[in-house]
Amino acid sequence: MAGGGQSPRQKMINLMYLVFIAMIAMNVDKEILNAFKIFDVKFTSSNARLEQDNQLAMAGLEEKATEQPAKYQPLLGKAKEVKEISDEFFNYLGSIKDTLTDGIDTSSYANLDKTAVLDELWFTGDRYTKQGDAFLAKIENYKSEMKTALGPEFSEVNAIIERTFAVEPQTNKDGKKIDWLRYNFLGYPLAASITRFTQMQNDVRTAESEVYSSLLQGQLSKDVSLSNYQAIVIPEKTAFFSGENFKGKVVLGRFDNSLNFDKVVINGNEVDNLQAGQVVLDFPAGNVGTRKISGELVYTEEGEPKSIPINSEYAVINKPNSATISADKMNVVYRGVANPMTISFAGVADNNVSASAPGLSKGSGSSYVMNPGQGREVTISVSGTLADGTKVSDSKQFRIKDIPSPIGAVRGEDGILKMQRNSLEISEVSAKLPDFDFELNLRVTGFKFNVPGQPTVQVSGNKLDSRAKDVLRRAQRGSTVQIFDIDAQIAGNSSYRLKKVSPVLIELTN
Repeated sequence: MAGGGQSPRQKMINLMYLVFIAMIAMNVDKEILNAFKIFDVKFTSSNARLEQDNQLAMAGLEEKATEQPAKYQPLLGKAKEVKEISDEFFNYLGSIKDTLTDGIDTSSYANLDKTAVLDELWFTGDRYTKQGDAFLAKIENYKSEMKTALGPEFSEVNAIIERTFAVEPQTNKDGKKIDWLRYNFLGYPLAASITRFTQMQNDVRTAESEVYSSLLQGQLSKDVSLSNYQAIVIPEKTAFFSGENFKGKVVLGRFDNSLNFDKVVINGNEVDNLQAGQVVLDFPAGNVGTRKISGELVYTEEGEPKSIPINSEYAVINKPNSATISADKMNVVYRGVANPMTISFAGVADNNVSASAPGLSKGSGSSYVMNPGQGREVTISVSGTLADGTKVSDSKQFRIKDIPSPIGAVRGEDGILKMQRNSLEISEVSAKLPDFDFELNLRVTGFKFNVPGQPTVQVSGNKLDSRAKDVLRRAQRGSTVQIFDIDAQIAGNSSYRLKKVSPVLIELTN
């Protein structure tokens, strides 16, 4: 670009071009830093949910300790000790984040691109500062306190905590041992470190949740007395026609076919029809309306008679005049997929029921498939013929929604990854729909690949091509490359346009 015979004007053009390339590289870095905010927000949201779950678990322990103090009070004391230790370490990690971001606008993680803030706080030459040593000591103190609080009977939980917060030296690509603190924090942008502290807070809340779960498992459920069970009336069907007999069963919450009762009273009458732990009911359903079932199950415990009250109700209805239409998967139907549906009329045989709607096709029995087209809603109309020849009809609207945005993945992993250069060269780029109710085979047909400081490469297919591999070989160790603008299609349905696929960030480990 800078040949000796170039004119001053050409030299100026070349200089402006170099500045332009540098500005592009800076913008890419800013986008990568902002990507850390996405994961920090996810961890923060997860921490809030875990905190709520842990509070509910603690409330459950407190309730059990009130009911059976001799058995549950020691467990509650252990849980409170664990909560105090967890809260203290969680808040300590939060205070570090507050210190590091003091005076910095964190609304955009692009402002957190400096490494000096944490480097100067924790590292000095080949040694750690007092703050760096204090951080490592805090981790070890947390593990020690949790181990003491839990005791040897919770060795599995202690092992999980030890593995999660292990601070042993790490081995780099050259086989050299590097101190854990330097390996994970030295030289990283502040955005990455902030996200790492939030992730550690998530590990603290997860460990706390594991403790509460362990406290409530095992023998605790087996020792519950029969007085804590609830009698459940299970009708043969949810509604009965006028003139029919009610048919159903009364069972306990945890079915045990060895149970026997001294006496069973239903609606004032003693019932002696007991079969394998079940009270079998068979009596006139009554007139149209809501009918109550009341009574008691009498049993003997520790030499004394005790009873469990029976309180339930059922509905007696006239012959059907409305249809039951339900989506097997959800309250909506999705465009671009075959939505299974069940359509029937109560009391009407499937062969006497017909349904119609744009995109609706009938399978066998009451099974249908809906492939919705354009629009925001679809109306399904249903008609049926009763045994006496009477016609009945009904209709119902369903919302139509598009398939949610897929998530990009490399080697089946999404988000921010760490990977060796040679592994990335041969890995497949894919797209997936986590937590979506339908199993869809998504096929990637192309994507863009960017290495910091290098031009973006457009790739066809689902693997790096020769141009992308050439750019990849120029990337420095520890740099983060991007795979974005991923083009994906539903296998067998290329006409449907999926929403934008989220990108994947990959930190090169060699």
